[in-house]
Amino acid sequence: MTLEDLYNKRGQDGIKDCFRSDGYIQGVQLACDDHSRVDMAAVPPFLRTILITDGTVTKSLEAYYWEPVVVEMDFQHSVITTQNINWLYTTAGEEILLRGVQLRGAHSGNGYATAFSAIRHKLLPENLCQGLLAGSLGIGMLIRDSGLETYRQILDVGVKRQKLGQINSKLPPQPYDYVFRTYRIFIAHEPVIIITESFPWALYV
Repeated sequence: MTLEDLYNKRGQDGIKDCFRSDGYIQGVQLACDDHSRVDMAAVPPFLRTILITDGTVTKSLEAYYWEPVVVEMDFQHSVITTQNINWLYTTAGEEILLRGVQLRGAHSGNGYATAFSAIRHKLLPENLCQGLLAGSLGIGMLIRDSGLETYRQILDVGVKRQKLGQINSKLPPQPYDYVFRTYRIFIAHEPVIIITESFPWALYV
């Protein structure tokens, strides 16, 4: 996901509301960037669970793989938008914070996920904004530790092909290289953060 991708998202497409109240929906398929489709049932069970639940990913990864998961910063900088971001309720000319991180096992070195975020950081409480700028923790952990009341809404889930070396050089190529989900976080009824998390399929088999 990139800022340009967010510009191109018009309306509320994708599979939003599919998993708002249910963990199982018969016949759900994920769209792939090669125009094929993958049955949700074919996704590895733990990965499928991560995709449709709204808990903190880092905490879930630590519990499942039983090792600390560290947040490695790839980039973090502010930009002025040149177009509207409908999913974030922003218009051209607004300042947002872009952030890219990797979630990596402290013992194994496995790259469990990457995350791209677009953040209306000026709407965040001061302590949360400072923790975010420090870059040492994931967004979910920062929100949890702050005690802030939030709501998460899944906007899209899909499959894309990518050289796995860009995420985890230990893994061989797979037919579908990674699964992603995009969701937004509401604070005080305003969408403040959009996050796209990408998970290498082979690591979860």
